[in-house]
Parts: sequence; structure tokens; C-alpha cells
Amino acid sequence: MIEIEDVSVRFGGVRALTGVSLTVAEGAVCGVIGPNGAGKTTLFDVITGLRRPTSGRVRLRGADVTSAGAVRRARLGLRRTFQRPQVFGRLTVLDNVLAALEWRGGGGGLAADLVGARSRRRLEAARRDRALAALDRCGIADLRDAYAADLPIGRRRMVELARAIVDDPAVLLLDEPTSGLDADQAAVFADVVRSLDATVLLVEHDVGFVMTTCDRVVVLDLGEVIADGPPERIRTDPRVRTAYLG
Repeated sequence: MIEIEDVSVRFGGVRALTGVSLTVAEGAVCGVIGPNGAGKTTLFDVITGLRRPTSGRVRLRGADVTSAGAVRRARLGLRRTFQRPQVFGRLTVLDNVLAALEWRGGGGGLAADLVGARSRRRLEAARRDRALAALDRCGIADLRDAYAADLPIGRRRMVELARAIVDDPAVLLLDEPTSGLDADQAAVFADVVRSLDATVLLVEHDVGFVMTTCDRVVVLDLGEVIADGPPERIRTDPRVRTAYLG
């Protein structure tokens, strides 16, 4: 589902990524860990099309998307959350999630909107049901009428997760997903991630969350992959302990 081939990113004389290669299979949950400045967010930016690599290739679902923008990649089923939750503060929680379905178009266009065509009403009802199901899955259905701007960071993060999964993504990238979550919210988040019919790649500093949620862990240090394998092997890898775990 995700293929990163010999990707490097340079900012002037600074190397953020150097020769990173990574393949994530369909349905896998893969964690990316490493110290601050290791290049984790830069890697996500390259995968999602927010930053073009200095060299190397990126493939998504078999398609070479190295030169493609974020919209093209989203059309291929890629979704992402960010370190700081990106919610629409002036919209309700429900409308935040409904916004993720708008790109599919409405039943009949402007004319249908004006006359309230039956197909349009059916589509809107189906969208609402789908959005409510995503909110319920994330444990925030009771907040559907609250404005996103009024929520604490943990709840905003759950709104962002609901918005990311409502359209059944093929590939989901999660950047620091447990930041701001309490233990109960983190447990719900992990349950949702494990239940998804999607390929998941997540960056996270909570090593315990990574080791219990992911079936594979990749470790970056100074822009290079220093370890890649199942959690039990990564936990005892001497290079990882020296660079990150201590």
C-alpha cells in the first residue's frame, strides 16, 4: 500500500531524511518512532504530498505519486491527522465529520439542492448516519452538536480521527495521535486503529502505545532507518535502546 524507495530530503545543507526505504503492506499497523529531529514528520509530509523529496520515489497503492499533490493522493484513499488537531472550530462536531464526505458530490447538483430532490435527501440522510456512526465509534457521539472550538485538545483529536475514518480510508497516517489524550481516550483510539480495514502508519512518542498497538515498528534516527521489525524485537534492539529508548 505504501512504498518509499531511497527517499532523501534536504533543507539547504541539512539532511532531514537520507536514503529512507520503507514498504507497508495492506492492512498493517506500522509505528514510526525516534528522537526529536529524527525526520518522522518530514517522512509523513513526503508520503502525503506536502513536501516533494529531494530524491527517491513514493508509491501509493501501486501508483507512483512522487510528483502528485496532496489532493491526488487523497483521491487514492490517503488520509492524515496532524500533531496539532486541525478541526473546523466554527462548525459542530457532526459538521466537521460530514465535511470529509463532501468531495463525493451531492445527489444532482445545484438544481437538486434548490428543489430538495428526493435523491439529495436520501444522500444527506445516508451521510449523516455514516458520520454519526464514526462519532459513536470514536466515543464522542454525545458531542455531535458541540462546536469544535469549544472542545479540549483530547476531544478535538477524537473529532479529527472520526473525520479521517468516516470515508473508509485505504491508508491512514496518524501524527502524534495520543498527544492530549487521557488513558481512556488512548484506549479507545487504539481500539479504533486496530479495528480499521486500512493500512495505518503512525508516528508516536508514547512507546507503550506503539508497542501494544502496532504489529511492526520502524525506528528513525538522524533521518535514517536504524531498525525495522516486530515490537518485541525493536524493544530489545541495542541500537534502538542507545538512540531512543535508553
